Amino acid sequence: MTAMTPLEGWTAARLGLVEKRLDRRLLESYQLEKLSATIRLAAANSPFYRKHLGRNAAEGLRTLADLTGLPFTDAADLRRYGSQMVCVSQSQINRVVTLDTSGTVGDPKRLWFTAEDQNLTVDFFQAGMSTLTRPGDRVLILLPGRRPGSVGALIVQALTGMGMTPLPYDWSGNLADAANFLQYERVDSVVGSPIQVLALARYSAERGGTLPCPRTVLLSTDYAPHSLIREVERIWNCRVFDHYGMTEMGLGGGVECEAHDGYHLRETDLFFEIVDPQTGERLPDGCEGEVVFSTLTRRGMPLIRYRTGDLSRFLPEPCGCGSVLKRLDRLGGRLDSILRLPAAELRIGEIAEAIFAVPGVIDYAVTALPEKERLILEV
Repeated sequence: MTAMTPLEGWTAARLGLVEKRLDRRLLESYQLEKLSATIRLAAANSPFYRKHLGRNAAEGLRTLADLTGLPFTDAADLRRYGSQMVCVSQSQINRVVTLDTSGTVGDPKRLWFTAEDQNLTVDFFQAGMSTLTRPGDRVLILLPGRRPGSVGALIVQALTGMGMTPLPYDWSGNLADAANFLQYERVDSVVGSPIQVLALARYSAERGGTLPCPRTVLLSTDYAPHSLIREVERIWNCRVFDHYGMTEMGLGGGVECEAHDGYHLRETDLFFEIVDPQTGERLPDGCEGEVVFSTLTRRGMPLIRYRTGDLSRFLPEPCGCGSVLKRLDRLGGRLDSILRLPAAELRIGEIAEAIFAVPGVIDYAVTALPEKERLILEV
């Protein structure tokens, strides 16, 4: 058995369990209580949710299964009604995030967070990062961190509180500069997007292996193909961990443990469902569907039954680390990234697995021409 995920003890502590041994029934009771409180908060303070959820929403839930009786929210709701979903005064808002809406006509997606909302994310980052780091480590952070409250800034805050040395780096795509920084700072661990990390690893290999290699890597913000992970591990002789999350989740959703068999989820702050993308019906463990989540502890802008567009499933078998936390399988793609051609249906993830297995590849773009039954790949 591998070492148990630190999220197990962190979750137990959040529930007030002194011995930090997690009980699944107590966790689900906690989730029911928090979900009911969130629904009441939203119905009382948000013009959007007051109308969207209906009159009886303020009564809360009797069971977790009752959540299926409430309507979904989605990205279109964020664009159209985002400011109406806020449940606190503007004076309590600490950070507003505007998401890239490339290719979308209309208002951008915006999310509002209080300082406490973001402190909960820092707390989760500390638990998640302790999976792959040790006190005293020097951690290179390739993610955006200039703005207060950005993902990089929150990671810096988390690592500082853990007795580590965060090394934020303003990624510009200049691999020589990044490699020099990696070498000079003697980095123990790297946090970055899959493309950033692969590019830096392959560049270091081209330099003849003169760079000191990090012991561990955390990949985040984008889908990480197995072929890419294997290549980074081969070049640096390190261990790569994958993180699942999105800004809508408050930047943190789940992280792999040392078993590397799915994401242990942030269940004290988020309640996850897997639903049929067509019917919206909740699916049993083991069945692939769309990932849907509800926030449990967020006050600034709660999200209730938010459709992510991601495809995955709950893993029904126990994790090798022994945790009772739910595990989400690695993503099977996104609903909007399935390429439907007359002769076949392809997922972007399948293409990525094949492309990143080719030596020297750093990134690619794909264009589908269904009428010509053709894909154009730019590598």
